[in-house]
Amino acid sequence: MELPTPAKCVADFCLIPIGTASPSVSAQIADVQRLIEASGVKYTLHSAGTTLARPIANQPRHTEGSWDRVHQVIGQAHTLLHQQGIVRIQTDIRVGSRTDKEQTAEDKVNKVRQLLRKDQ
Repeated sequence: MELPTPAKCVADFCLIPIGTASPSVSAQIADVQRLIEASGVKYTLHSAGTTLARPIANQPRHTEGSWDRVHQVIGQAHTLLHQQGIVRIQTDIRVGSRTDKEQTAEDKVNKVRQLLRKDQ
């Protein structure tokens, strides 16, 4: 059966290099962030990974919110680290999509903050 993928998605991923000489992976994560920045995909770095969303405006080579583009960037992050000699990488990915309204990762966080302000 052939079904299209959703037009837009948000993907949260945590890339874990395995078998490196150091328990610190901040240098590798910085390299991945540089790759994401150059990709034109909107992103938010956080303490346990990165959230990828729709491409930044004025990036004509990618369709807005492209499911394939978000996943391509995660694959490119793997390739980048493999090229640095890391032979094994594990990545946890959580993907969400919706068709009923436009919503960014920031919108989701702001909604929760708005509800919390009501508690005060």
